[in-house]
Amino acid sequence: MNIRFLLLLSLLISSFPTLAQHLLLKGRVTDASGKGLESIQVRIPGLKVQTQTDASGDYELKQLKTGTWQVFFSHTGFQQEERTIHLTDSLPSTLSIRLEPHSSSLKELVVTGTMKTVSKLDSPVPVEVYSARYFRANPTPSLFDALQHINGVRPQLNCNICNTGDIHINGLEGPYTMILLDGMPIVSGLSTVYGLSGIPSSLIDRVEIVKGPASTLYGSEAVGGLINVITKSPEQSDLLSADLFSTSWQEHTLDIAGKWKIGQKIQSLTGINYFHYQQPMDHNHDHFTDVTLQQRFSLFNKWTISRPEGRVFRLAGRYIYEDRWGGEMNWDKHSHRGGDNVYGESIYTKRWEALGTYQLPSTELLMLQFSANGHQQNSAYGEMLYLADQYVAFTQLTWNKALGKHDLLSGLSYRYTYYDDNTPATFLADEQRNNASRTHLPGFFLQDEIRFNDQHSLLAGLRYDYNSIHGSIVSPRLNYKHTSIDQNEIIRISIGNGYRVAHVFTEDHAALTGARKVVFLNDLRPETSWNANVNYVRNFYLPGSRFIGIDAAVFYTHFTNKIVADYEQDPNLIIYDNLGGYAISRGLSLNLDMRLLSPLQIRLGATFMDVHQKEGGEKTRQLFTERFTGTWNINYRFPTGNWSMDYTGNVYSPMRLPLLSELDPRSAYSPWWSIQNIQVTKTFKGHLSVYGGVKNLLNWRPGKKDPFLIARSHDPFDRQVVFDAQGQAVPTAENPYGLTFDPSYVYGPNQGIRAFIGIRYRIPTSH
Repeated sequence: MNIRFLLLLSLLISSFPTLAQHLLLKGRVTDASGKGLESIQVRIPGLKVQTQTDASGDYELKQLKTGTWQVFFSHTGFQQEERTIHLTDSLPSTLSIRLEPHSSSLKELVVTGTMKTVSKLDSPVPVEVYSARYFRANPTPSLFDALQHINGVRPQLNCNICNTGDIHINGLEGPYTMILLDGMPIVSGLSTVYGLSGIPSSLIDRVEIVKGPASTLYGSEAVGGLINVITKSPEQSDLLSADLFSTSWQEHTLDIAGKWKIGQKIQSLTGINYFHYQQPMDHNHDHFTDVTLQQRFSLFNKWTISRPEGRVFRLAGRYIYEDRWGGEMNWDKHSHRGGDNVYGESIYTKRWEALGTYQLPSTELLMLQFSANGHQQNSAYGEMLYLADQYVAFTQLTWNKALGKHDLLSGLSYRYTYYDDNTPATFLADEQRNNASRTHLPGFFLQDEIRFNDQHSLLAGLRYDYNSIHGSIVSPRLNYKHTSIDQNEIIRISIGNGYRVAHVFTEDHAALTGARKVVFLNDLRPETSWNANVNYVRNFYLPGSRFIGIDAAVFYTHFTNKIVADYEQDPNLIIYDNLGGYAISRGLSLNLDMRLLSPLQIRLGATFMDVHQKEGGEKTRQLFTERFTGTWNINYRFPTGNWSMDYTGNVYSPMRLPLLSELDPRSAYSPWWSIQNIQVTKTFKGHLSVYGGVKNLLNWRPGKKDPFLIARSHDPFDRQVVFDAQGQAVPTAENPYGLTFDPSYVYGPNQGIRAFIGIRYRIPTSH
């Protein structure tokens, strides 16, 4: 008995190291130049383990088992590689690998152009993709600011006081741009002006941009283009990531994201974003704040639920609260908000969003998408109060079916919008009562992508919507794509129709300031547009792993029934009406992606455009629209020390600006202007990075050659203005230019040079 016991004990002891040992696989992933690649996914499907490389390209996979396994290395923009590794009980195994880039990232997966997951190469609709790493070259506290270095896309400030803004694409104003969150139309209506902040940057996987109308698939508001913010999936996210940075203006931004599991089937990803700026500054000495003071908190949560046969089930939600104000330097929230003693603009925003995707348990590919959001706005513009509530519910069922050369996508959609405020927009003057707006928008769309062969494909689509107020709306589209045999050259030709139903008080901040009276000459009819676009992509591979990629486009959009806000006919009014003539946006866009030296990557962009309207034989250039814009993003990684440097910037040609009278001394056009930034990053082992730099290197600020930006900032309630019998301001000794208070003369950020420093830390998922 004792002998048997001793033999058993000896056997257990001898086998204990093998049972207890946690096998380890480690290595480094680099590009062709030997530079470590960050965020490369490394996985062993047979063991159900995965991780990501750190900023130096290093990775570790722990708690492995002996045996022969397939290891996969993959990331957007690189060719997936597969290696076989044999793990034994000996020392930790090492596997390093070099990844080759795809042809200008043509193999990147995109969903925005066709509402299906396809590669950029196969998409008949041109889609631009920008990774989270691209935006880290110039860290910003919000998505609104982050888009400033994308060619043809410009964040436009609409007010010198509260700094609200919207996104212009190819010169078309913000209401023509649709913002999607994971493919759902979340940002619209009220949030067109206020909802572009608070998406945690640590949760952004990539941003996809389509320039030109996409109304056939996405309906109203996608006239000028759309921006789809795609968040990370919990499966591919870090266990924990944090990013904290501050500027010399005492702006503080905190971004934290983490994930966890509930059982074996549910994974969750949570992100928190907080922005704090409470230091009033007045460098232009007009007694008004140069930059709006803000406190913003945003919470985002995303869930994925594993289902049989890999069917999709995702849920997500976001809550945002923001308190912002700008105004006279002595304004106080508690004693001056909503009063006529000291002028200030104070905006409280409360907003919630929910969205999800559910694949039906069917042999057919049926996807149910749904979203809902609620937005409460409590604003004071001087003594004018703006109180608004908006609720939007959206659902869509799509069916995708491949039949030979045809790839069919059809869908049924429904959107319900409730909107109520305290403006004339929802007030029946004849009955002296409130009348909240309720809009029903059911729709149907059908899309057929025909692949004649590997070189030629055609996409045809048609959408029908019925607006409960404006009736039937039809939106067709047609896209043709030709690909060269070596897949290094692509030509895309697109034509499509767009439409938009305007919501003036939710989309145009100027209508709310109280500085001007809003006038509607007629009932506003929906706008319609036709757009044509030719896109050319060409890749050149040079010796020494050098590369040049060209992405060029010619675009043309023709509007009828365009809704125009007239600021110039009367300085005391904003006159809204449908244009009697037509409006045109046309131009040329060019992007260059270059890797000429192994540690140097350059991305350049330029857009030339002409945006104007014509009525009664008179051609008028659109306000706040440049003829030329240029952007650049230059990255250099030093050979040693894990140091890198980013130089980013943009440049804009003159824009036509609104003047209040013929005597207004301010310039009718803005000057050429540029915002340039530089950043240096040091990466340490252990997934830690420290970065710092300077924003607005040239210390550019608007209006340096103008006597003032805000008209009559010393008299914001027009108490000393003399008006004639027609209500027009009369020049006097105290008011020699005959002006009234107006903050709408704004074309760029009123914030000068500032330093910044930040720290990033991440704990990758190891299993």
